[in-house]
Amino acid sequence: MGILVAVLSGFLVALAAPWLTRWFGDRVGWVIALLPLSITIYLLTFIPDLADGGSVRYSIEWIPALNINLSFHVDGLGLVFALLISGIGTLIMLYGGGYLQGHHQLGRFYLYILMFMASMLGVVLADNIITFFVFFELTSLTSYLLIGFDHNASKSRYSARQALLVTGIGGQFLLVGLILLAIAGGGWEFSVLVDQADVIQDHALYVPIMFLILGGAFTKSAQVPFHFWLPGAMAAPTPVSAYLHSATMVKAGVYLMARINPTIGGTDLWQFVLVTFGAATMLLGAYLAVQRTDLKQLLAYTTVSSLGTLTLLIGIGTDVALKAAMVFLVVHSLYKGALFMVAGTIDHETGTRDIRVLGGLRKLMPITSIGAAVAALSMAGIPPLFGFIGKELVYEAVLDLDTFAIIIAVVAVVSNILMVVVAGITGIQPFIGEEKETPKHAHEAPASLYIGPLVLGTLSLVVGAIPALIDTSIMEPAVSAVAGQPVEVTLYIWHGVNAMLIMSIITVAVGVVVFMGRQQLRSVTNQTNLLAALGPEAIYAHLLAGLDWLSRTQTKIIQNGYLRFYFLTIIVVLVVSAIYPLMAYGNIQLAGDLSDVRIYEWVVVAIVLMSAIMAVRAQSRLAAVAALGIVGYGVATIYILYGAPDLAMTQILVETLTVILFVLVLYRLPQFATLSERGSRIRDAIIAGTGGLLMTLLVLVVSNERFYDSISQFHAEESYPSAFGRNVVNVILVDFRAIDTFGEIIVLAVAGIGVYALLRLRLWEDRSEEK
Repeated sequence: MGILVAVLSGFLVALAAPWLTRWFGDRVGWVIALLPLSITIYLLTFIPDLADGGSVRYSIEWIPALNINLSFHVDGLGLVFALLISGIGTLIMLYGGGYLQGHHQLGRFYLYILMFMASMLGVVLADNIITFFVFFELTSLTSYLLIGFDHNASKSRYSARQALLVTGIGGQFLLVGLILLAIAGGGWEFSVLVDQADVIQDHALYVPIMFLILGGAFTKSAQVPFHFWLPGAMAAPTPVSAYLHSATMVKAGVYLMARINPTIGGTDLWQFVLVTFGAATMLLGAYLAVQRTDLKQLLAYTTVSSLGTLTLLIGIGTDVALKAAMVFLVVHSLYKGALFMVAGTIDHETGTRDIRVLGGLRKLMPITSIGAAVAALSMAGIPPLFGFIGKELVYEAVLDLDTFAIIIAVVAVVSNILMVVVAGITGIQPFIGEEKETPKHAHEAPASLYIGPLVLGTLSLVVGAIPALIDTSIMEPAVSAVAGQPVEVTLYIWHGVNAMLIMSIITVAVGVVVFMGRQQLRSVTNQTNLLAALGPEAIYAHLLAGLDWLSRTQTKIIQNGYLRFYFLTIIVVLVVSAIYPLMAYGNIQLAGDLSDVRIYEWVVVAIVLMSAIMAVRAQSRLAAVAALGIVGYGVATIYILYGAPDLAMTQILVETLTVILFVLVLYRLPQFATLSERGSRIRDAIIAGTGGLLMTLLVLVVSNERFYDSISQFHAEESYPSAFGRNVVNVILVDFRAIDTFGEIIVLAVAGIGVYALLRLRLWEDRSEEK
C-alpha cells in the first residue's frame, strides 16, 4: 500500500500546489520539497530487503475483465531510478522556488512538476505493462506542459509541441509493441514476462515486438535520429531542464530498455541495433555540444551523448556493461543535475547563459563555483569522483565487445574527450579569468539555488571515494534486475595500471589540450552546420509544414462552410461504402405481409410522404417549415400506433420546438427560389433518393438478421425488480443506460454553455460598438 501512496501522493499534492503557493509565497519550495524527501526516506527502507535478493510487489484490480491490474514492483532497477527521481526531485523543488521567486505562475509550475514527478515514479515502479504505459504517456503530457510553461513565447510553444509529437508518436508504437509482448509472453506483468524470455525470443512476433518497443524508447531517450527534440526542450525554465535531463523523462526510454533487457535482450539483433544507435548518438551528441555557446544547449547535447552511452552499454549486455550502465546512470544524474542548476543560477544572477561573455565569477559566486567545479570534474572523469569509476567501467565494457571493439572504443574515447571539453566550458570557464561585464551585476545566489549543486557534488565525491557505500546494497540489485540473474558488483576506485586507466589518462590529457583551443574547435565544427538542413530536425519541420498544407487544403475542400455540402458528402460516402456489402451479403426481404398493414397506417404514411415532397418543392419558406412539422408529427403518430407513447411525446415536443425556432428565424433566411439551379436540384434529388433507398434497405436487412437474442424481454422483466420503475423506457434511460444518458446531458450542458457564452459575447460586442 505504501508504494501506491508514494506514487499517487504527487498527484494529490500537485492539486494543492496553487493554494500552498498562495499561503506560503516564495517559501513554498521548502514546504513542497518535504514530499519527495519523504518518498526518498521511504524508498531507502527497501535497501536491506533488496540487497538480500528480495523484491516488493503490490497489486490491486483495475480492469479485471482484461486481467489488467494496478500493480507495482520494487526491485533493484526500479529503486535506483525512484531514488534518483525523488532525491533529485527534492533539490529541484527547493531550486524552483528560488529560481522562480516572485513569478506569478509559481503555483502552476509546482502543479506541473509534481504531476511529472509522480508520473515518473509510476513509470519506474509499475509492474503491469498497461499501468506502465499510462504513466509513460503521462510523462509526455506533463513534460509538454513544463516545456511550454512560458506559453507566451512562440519558441516555448514550438518546442513543447515538438517534444509531444516525437515522444507521443513513439508512444503509439510502444503501445502496440507492449500488447504484442503480452500476447507472445502470455502475461501482462513485467515480472511474469521475464520467465517467458525464451518463448518470446523464439516467437514469430519477436522482431516487430523489439522494433516497436525500441521505437518508443528511442524517441523518449532522444536516440539518433530522434535526438533533436531534447535540445529544443531547453525552452523550459532551468529547474525543468535540470529535472528532465538529469533523472527523469529522458531516462524513461533507458529505463524501458533496461527493464525489458532480460525479456527480449541478449539476441544478436538486439545487440546490433542498440550498439549501433547508441554509439552514433554518443558521438553525435558530444560533437554537436562543442559547437554551442549557450550553457543549457551545451549540457543538453551532452545529455544526448550520455543517453547514447547508456543505450550502447545495455546493448552490449555483458555483466560488465550492465554494471557500467547502472553506475554511469547514477554518475550522470549527479553531475548533470548539478551543472544544469549551476547554469540556471548563472543565468539568474548575471542575466545571460552565453559562455562568450562569462568569466571571473569565482570571486562573486564562490559557493556556486565550488559546486560547479566538483560536478565538472566528475563529468570529466577525474578521481576520486564517482565519474572516474563510471568512465573506467564504460571503457572496460566496450573493450569486452566481441565485434567492432576497436571502432566502439575509438567512438567512446573521442566522445569522452569532447565531454571533458564541455565539462571545462560549463563548469570551469565561467568562474576563471577576468571578470566580464554581464547584463546584471553578479552576486552569490540564495541558498535554495546552490544547495542542489553542493549536495549532488558532495554525493559524487563521497561515493567516488568510498564506492563500497552503494556497490552491494544498491548497485548489485539493480544490475541483477537488468541482467535477469544474480550479478556480483564490487566497485573500486583503483584497478591498477591497465588499458582502461591508459584510456582515461589519454581522454583527460587530450581533453584539456582541446579545451585550451576550444575557440578553434568551435570554428572548425561550425563548418558542418550546413548539413543541418538535411538532418532529422529539418525533415521534421518539412513534414510538419506539409501536414499543415494538407490540413488547409482538405479544409477548403471538405469544410467549405456550406451545410448542404456537408450533408451531400456524408450521404455519398455512406452510400458508396455500404451499398456493395449490403447488396452482396444482406438478406433483403419484407419482415411481414403488407396485407397486415391497416388503412389508417397507410393514411399516416401517405401524409408523411406528401408532406416530405411538399417540403422539398415549396417556394414559400413558411410552407416548407409547416410541411417539415407535419412530417415530424406523422412520425410521432407512428410511435403512438406501435405502443411507444413516451417516444411520441418526446418527438412532439422536439418537433414543436423546432418549428417555433424555424419560424422565429425565417426573416433571416434567403429566398428558396434563388438558392439552387435546376441541375443542382436534380443532383440533390438523386443523392437524397439514393440515401433514402439505402436506409430502407438497411431497415429491411436489420429486420431479418438477428445475431443476438433481444434484450427487450430482460428490460421488461427487470425494470421493476432491479430499478423499482414500471416505465421501461424511463428505467432504461436513467438506470440501465445511466452513464450514456449522463454523457448526453453533459453534451447538452456544454452546448448550452457555449451558446450562452456566444450570446454574451455578441451582447458585449454590440455594447462596445454603441460606446
